Parts: sequence; structure tokens; C-alpha cells
Amino acid sequence: MRFNALIPELGVRDLAVSLDFYVGLIGFSIAYDRPEEGFAFVELGAAQLMLDTIGMGRSVGETPQNLGGGINFQLEVADFDGIVARLAKAKWPLVLGPEERRYRTPNGERGQRQLWVRDPDGYLLRPFQPI
Repeated sequence: MRFNALIPELGVRDLAVSLDFYVGLIGFSIAYDRPEEGFAFVELGAAQLMLDTIGMGRSVGETPQNLGGGINFQLEVADFDGIVARLAKAKWPLVLGPEERRYRTPNGERGQRQLWVRDPDGYLLRPFQPI
């Protein structure tokens, strides 16, 4: 297994609820887990996340009220339409989109289809597919 140089570890309140969102709705798969610690390592394409239940295993401080804060995770996906369909079927509220946007980059303009959705703990996720 290859590990990215930067892998966000999200503190979550309920691992099962978070896995329903990340695996069931977004399309991640569980690479490995440690259920006795409330931990799961999930992957989607080249993206990797660690989900760690707050209060189980190790603790690094007090639990903040708003876990998501101002974090926004952009996630490149191959099946954008599948994510849109699963979120709609689950009646999961979207923050914004789906939409098509173009962004200026050092290599020219880049187009993408995207949406903004909050996970069960308030982390903002922006799945996108290049166009």
C-alpha cells in the first residue's frame, strides 16, 4: 500500500455514520480499519483520508464544537454523476451545486463539474470532475 505525503485525519463523532457518507454516498472504499479504536483509512482514486472517532483511541485535546471549521477538501472523482445521484437518493443536503466552473491556473483555464457538501461532522467536501 502506498501512503500519500499528506493524509488528512478527520476527527469524527460516529464512525459508522461517517462511513455511510464517505463510502456509501461519495464512493470511497475502506483500505483498512481498526474498529476497536474507531478508526478507518479510506481511499478514492489517489485520495486518502483517515477517519478517527473522537474519544476512542488517542486524544489530542478537547473536541471543538464545529469540527469542520473552515476546511474545504477538493476531491477529484471519476464518477461525478454517480455521487450526485447517490446524494440525491439519500436526500443529502448540498451546500452548492452541482455546477460547472472554470478557474484560472498557471497552466491556463481549467473547467470542472463540482458540488459542495458537508459530511456528518461539518467538514466541507467538494467532489469535482474535470471537463
